[in-house]
Amino acid sequence: MPILQNKEMIQRNLPSLTDQELLQEQKKAKSASIINAILIGFFIGIIIYSLMNHTIGLVTLIPLFFVYKLVNKPKYNKQELDDLIKERNLK
Repeated sequence: MPILQNKEMIQRNLPSLTDQELLQEQKKAKSASIINAILIGFFIGIIIYSLMNHTIGLVTLIPLFFVYKLVNKPKYNKQELDDLIKERNLK
């Protein structure tokens, strides 16, 4: 339950950020998505390699877990952040 409250607090604080902080959050989100894409590609490469060598086990399951965690981790709703930046004519 505390995790849900934390996400709600973050989303409530998004409109209260200053223009400069919004632009910084957008830059952070963009760089985080690039890093996540690289990590997901790396983990999928490990999974494919393990499947090609017929070694299904922890070598396959651990990267799958990390891919799941990376995909479901965004700090802010990207659409909400983009809409708020567009609303304030910052872009």
